[in-house]
Amino acid sequence: MKDALVIIPTYNERENIEAMVRKVMSLSHSFDLLIIDDGSPDGTADIVRDLQLEYPGRLHLETRKGKLGLGTAYIHGFKYALRHKYEYIFEMDCDFSHNPADLIRLYNACAVEGYDMAIGSRYVQGVNVVNWPMSRVLMSYFASSYVRLITGMPIHDTTAGFKCYRSKVLKTIQLNKIRFVGYAFQIEMKFLAYKYGFKIKEVPIIFTDRTKGESKMSSGIFKEAVLGVLKMKVSSIFRHFDRYEV
Repeated sequence: MKDALVIIPTYNERENIEAMVRKVMSLSHSFDLLIIDDGSPDGTADIVRDLQLEYPGRLHLETRKGKLGLGTAYIHGFKYALRHKYEYIFEMDCDFSHNPADLIRLYNACAVEGYDMAIGSRYVQGVNVVNWPMSRVLMSYFASSYVRLITGMPIHDTTAGFKCYRSKVLKTIQLNKIRFVGYAFQIEMKFLAYKYGFKIKEVPIIFTDRTKGESKMSSGIFKEAVLGVLKMKVSSIFRHFDRYEV
């Protein structure tokens, strides 16, 4: 069993990718890193290939043709991690909105404290967001409040994309049946982990909006999240969530 794999999807991240790779590789805990690039025309994947020569066996690259969606990129990465028998599997952004140093805190929540999923949470201790306009902060915060109300999940940051999973969580969740591809994907993964009874911890982080490159956020992403939650909740009523230890 291998230890820890960080999954980072990319599309046009040449301004951030080298600094991100070097930062993850320099952490006091040894993390392997998988970049999933959706055919970035700016040469993101080429930069990763060059860096692989410096970090053999630790830096991995999977390329896909075209933008296929955040959720499908992570599911691709999860399946890769399970095939290669990693125990702790992380997801994070490439734009430094998630501080790579916090990977160690998420890792410790699972590997030391015994949680099955650790969430880097913007809202578990107030609102810890830097450089977002107030309108976006309010939209994100109240979207999470709405999701908690509908689903009953005791999670403050339901759309967070900075997480650590133990492998048994991903083995239990039926990845081929995940419906959503945008930020609703983040909600669905947490909801399924919650419904299967896994132990979840929110680790407070400070989220800082990107300073380089272009945001992939859109109003349609939030619309999917808000409207999809109702359908997800209703369908869960007719689904059994029996979990077998794996």
